[in-house]
Amino acid sequence: MTINQDTFTGEFSFTIDAKGRVNIPAKFRQSLAPENDQTFVITRGMDPCIWVYPLTAWQIIEDDLKDLSAISGINRSFIRNTVRYASSVTFDKQGRIMLSTNLLEYSHLKKDALIIGMVNKIEIWDPSILAKVDQQNLKMDSSEYDELADKIIL
Repeated sequence: MTINQDTFTGEFSFTIDAKGRVNIPAKFRQSLAPENDQTFVITRGMDPCIWVYPLTAWQIIEDDLKDLSAISGINRSFIRNTVRYASSVTFDKQGRIMLSTNLLEYSHLKKDALIIGMVNKIEIWDPSILAKVDQQNLKMDSSEYDELADKIIL
């Protein structure tokens, strides 16, 4: 089965090395479109994780952020908190990217990392934090999931 370019699915376990580098799964690197030039943009996730976007997807996000009025305080805050921690990273010959200290601290990542494909982006999680988030999500109303599924599944 061929996966679309810039589409990421699956879960992988990796270790963060002493220099703060983590391997991007080969499956994800192979699905990265050539126009991304082996580059991702990393930033804080909305949950305590790191979001990793293909460069071209991030450029679309930047364009959307530019359309938000800077007159609005909530817009300024949202833009600031979205882009202030963002940085571009290119994976090396071993497929590793460097994670910044502030992103490692925010996501509580130390050694073990779960790398999860989220269709248009990648999430990097500390496994114990993700387990807690998953437990909290079990308490969500299942009708909310059903409503979303109705929008997606044929």
